[in-house]
Amino acid sequence: MEQILDPDIEIIDPHHHLYPNSHWVSEGGAFLIQEFAKDLNAGHKVVSTVYVECSQLYRQTGPEHLRPAGEAEFSSVMARLAETGHFGPARVCEAFVGTANLLRLDILDEVLDALDHASDGRLRGIRYPANWDPDPLVNPSSRPYAIQGVMMDETFRKGVARLSERGLVFEAFQYYPQLSELADLAATLPDAQIVCNHVGGLVGTRAYSGPDNFDNWKARVLEVAKRPNILMKLGGLANERTNFGFNRRTEDATEDELVETWGPYIRTCIEAFGPNRCMFESNFPVDMCATNYVTLWNTFKRIAADYSESEKADLFAGTARRTYRLK
Repeated sequence: MEQILDPDIEIIDPHHHLYPNSHWVSEGGAFLIQEFAKDLNAGHKVVSTVYVECSQLYRQTGPEHLRPAGEAEFSSVMARLAETGHFGPARVCEAFVGTANLLRLDILDEVLDALDHASDGRLRGIRYPANWDPDPLVNPSSRPYAIQGVMMDETFRKGVARLSERGLVFEAFQYYPQLSELADLAATLPDAQIVCNHVGGLVGTRAYSGPDNFDNWKARVLEVAKRPNILMKLGGLANERTNFGFNRRTEDATEDELVETWGPYIRTCIEAFGPNRCMFESNFPVDMCATNYVTLWNTFKRIAADYSESEKADLFAGTARRTYRLK
């Protein structure tokens, strides 16, 4: 069995998904609490997790705008199963990040109420993807692009403001060229708490595959880090759009490979935002296309090795605990 580095460091995994069946899992299998528990109990001290929406198990009946509440119910069932203790000590799905149409102010509160109720009060935020690019082939996902410039839309911003009024996080996913729009949104709504996913939405394919891509990405990360109400998730780097290529291999990436390739991006974010505004994430099962759960967290621990104990405590658990109001 692979050695666990720093096994006593508490970990809150603030970004994962669960699927009844998924192409992210070999042979389109399930990734539910039974499968996730094998990772959570593999040696790292994972004490809690946050389920982030991934369009699973929407209701098949009822008003269209309330159908995403089915995913909230799904996450709540997983959380209640975890509470039995049969799957280990981790508080799986302790918090839930759902989705709602932030452009529909007339129904937004109704949807938020439904998500909160269906998740048994675990709702902590809303993710409304804003990723867009002029090249449709940059997007490897089955989800369509968002409306171009949606984060600059006045109605959208009122929707984000409503989340803030209700104590909910706006979970932001966009590609890194759009980080200036996210920075503008944060400046306009300084009371909103915004969590930026996946080191800012790194893209490294097609037009973004040139030697200057790291510098272009870094410049935008440094800009968005100036907004104190934005936090950064460190992970989500295995996707095809990043072009590191681990997803195209048959064998798992090693710690050395991941530290070398992902390290510069993650360290840049930590230096820009500070450990108290950063949190490591697994993005499982999506990122299992690169490596396994033990290697992933060992990689993060190696990247963070030079930080103080208090800084590590923030990176691995503290920031997530404060952001999502966890135990």
